[in-house]
Amino acid sequence: MTSAPERQATDHTATGVDATAAEARALAEAARETEWNRPSFAKGLYLGDFDLGLIHPWPQARADDVERGEAFMARLTEYCRTMSGRVIERDALIPDEYLKGLAELGTFGMKIPREYGGLGLSFVYYGRALALLASVHPSLGALLSAHLSIGVPEPVKIFGTPEQKQEYLPRCAAGAITAFLLTEPDAGSDPARMGSTAVPTDDGESYVLDGVKLWTTNGVIAELVVVMAVVPARTGPDGTVHKGGISTFVVEMDSPGITVENRNAFMGLRGIENGVTRFHQVKVPAANRLGREGQGLKIALTTVNTGRLSLPGLCVATGRWSLKIAREWSNARTQWGRPVGKHEAVGKKIAFIAASAFALDAVFELSAELADAGQKDVRIEAALAKLWSTEISCRIADELVQIRGGRGFETADSLEARGERAVPAEQQLRDLRINRIFEGSSEIMKLLIAREAVDAHLAAAGDLASVDASLQDKARAAVGASGFYAKWLPKLVAGAGMDPRSYGEFGRLGKHLRFVERASRRLARQTFYGMGRWQGKLEYKQAFLGRIVDIGAELFAMAACCSRAEMLLRTQPEHGASAYELAEAFCEQARVRVDEYFDQLWRNTDDGDHDLSSKVLAGDYAWLEAGVLDQSEGTGPWIADASPGASARENLHRKYR
Repeated sequence: MTSAPERQATDHTATGVDATAAEARALAEAARETEWNRPSFAKGLYLGDFDLGLIHPWPQARADDVERGEAFMARLTEYCRTMSGRVIERDALIPDEYLKGLAELGTFGMKIPREYGGLGLSFVYYGRALALLASVHPSLGALLSAHLSIGVPEPVKIFGTPEQKQEYLPRCAAGAITAFLLTEPDAGSDPARMGSTAVPTDDGESYVLDGVKLWTTNGVIAELVVVMAVVPARTGPDGTVHKGGISTFVVEMDSPGITVENRNAFMGLRGIENGVTRFHQVKVPAANRLGREGQGLKIALTTVNTGRLSLPGLCVATGRWSLKIAREWSNARTQWGRPVGKHEAVGKKIAFIAASAFALDAVFELSAELADAGQKDVRIEAALAKLWSTEISCRIADELVQIRGGRGFETADSLEARGERAVPAEQQLRDLRINRIFEGSSEIMKLLIAREAVDAHLAAAGDLASVDASLQDKARAAVGASGFYAKWLPKLVAGAGMDPRSYGEFGRLGKHLRFVERASRRLARQTFYGMGRWQGKLEYKQAFLGRIVDIGAELFAMAACCSRAEMLLRTQPEHGASAYELAEAFCEQARVRVDEYFDQLWRNTDDGDHDLSSKVLAGDYAWLEAGVLDQSEGTGPWIADASPGASARENLHRKYR
């Protein structure tokens, strides 16, 4: 959340490790897309405006998109049968021949328009392809997602000039692997701390790039990368003032001065090519800059907004595979004279997996169909889909491990060595964990969504939402806000959710849609109460805001399930009845979670936890840490130094062509 004056700081460009909290907020606010020129179903949920017509009837894909998508999925399925996830996991490497085969299929151009040599697939089929690839090994999904969702193709497609599109998109579609370089050792979710610089040369023909980028997925093997760096403010020879700021560049990885210093290893995604990339006096042509100087953060956020839809697609694979394994194992394993699935303690876990798997599919498919249609603003939908799907899929994976007991904790190789079925349940748990951090951690996602959810309140409140405003300014703002709330609050008293006949076309699912409508109005009222109670300090009540977001996420998933079930009943009657059962089960489970979130808005331990954490940070309880050894101490600096290294070609352990 930011105050009204901070929202007006659209020309703010200050960056660096010493940036203040206000500067960091202003920088992020300046990069936000503030206009809402198209309707948004999810935004309405947070304002008490449940407009089911924005997502129902279920969006229909174009016939040619379906035909091309189905044809590609058939080819990809056959090729995926020839790949082994066990090989990738064992060698911690995606074999060269797999990458060559995927390139020949056109997989690296799935989202690139056909006019540039790509396949031009819809979001729906792109996500389905990622889910299929992830079922072989999640590293394949991460590779393609990092390349197509946030790598060179997406920002060039959106912000590139015609010349840049013609230069880069055909190469990317043909298999030139790309990466997105934003994060630094001291700059993650806070770009105001970015230290990488791009200094223009005197002739204005180039920039000289210096800096270190961390966790560069695909960076170890990339041919092209997108790099974010700070261009300094300056005055040109003709007296023109250039404000500079974070800017975006496409960089060839064989440029002199680039060093890939390390291939990072993680708890999961063992085949991922992720490293530390250093730039030392790297000369980048000015023609390689995307957009204007200072537009880099906006480009990054826009790219990530659409890129987030890839993660829900990947999570769909988790639900489907986990359901299959849980069903088969729970029928085959017998304890105390009955299959384990017949025991209620296990049966509840199976029910949760089944209902959540259906919901994962519904949330992804709806978000992707809305994005493909292009008639709605899906910023919040994509963010909610990413947040909710990554959280729920981790719970599914954890429950699967629990259902399989010791075999869930044992590796697939060990199981196979003992003559048992090689089920990589523990691997799935490790592989999925990063999704709650990728492309915005869950905590950051909640803050981003909350910012959009309360935007109308901030606009109406004006200086009431500013911690720095004077009492006189607040008094004037209160008068203006009263007019907005006088018109808005009465709309939250009653709605279609109070009429038992509403949403009758959904049969027994209608009661759940009525719950969503009532909960949407209740959510808006609770947000208003929070705004009135804390005003400008609301931005610091992150636990409260997080619960607000979680409620909206569950409501969105419930609505998606109901709409999808009704669509399947019409179009696939052989599955329609069971789809209704799954949707109803999910809605019943989600309603319990929603009620708990509402209760926790005002009955919680937030204040006490805040005080406790402050004392922990101050060292008041350091005595509690005695009796253990910390063998990480003294093993190296937390932040990489700035010394130059050898060329990228000398340090890459292998290159794909």
